[in-house]
Amino acid sequence: MFKQRRGFEIVSSYQDKLINLPKRGTPHSAGYDIEAASTVSIAPQSIGTIDTGLKAYMLHREVLEIYPRSSLAKNKFVVMINSVGIIDSDFYNNHDNEGHIRIMLFNFGKEVVTIKKGERIVQGIFLKYLVGAKAKTHHIKRNGGIGSTGN
Repeated sequence: MFKQRRGFEIVSSYQDKLINLPKRGTPHSAGYDIEAASTVSIAPQSIGTIDTGLKAYMLHREVLEIYPRSSLAKNKFVVMINSVGIIDSDFYNNHDNEGHIRIMLFNFGKEVVTIKKGERIVQGIFLKYLVGAKAKTHHIKRNGGIGSTGN
């Protein structure tokens, strides 16, 4: 089977959970809308981690950037704790978590916020990136999820 150059797959532990693959809202949309894989409640002034049930594959020197949907802050009083998530190409199928994309949200409101399964929470944009001529690289093997290349 021919695999496209970049895209999304459902991680093995979510194969039977009716996960929707991300879609672009219009033909001119840059971002792919990504949904929550399950319902999660986040207490006020707390961080919650939302599973997407997805992993992303892409070419060398490409990255998937994850941005919050503007409705999160406006309607739910939650923000991504790191503002932009970076999913590197070598995160795909890593040993520890298969490349499962998880989103960390902070509830800055005064009430519990519930993110429902199937709710669009973030959008992902595939981009090419450049590397400096004398850029140094750490030669470590990527494992795990959030913060997987070290502190």
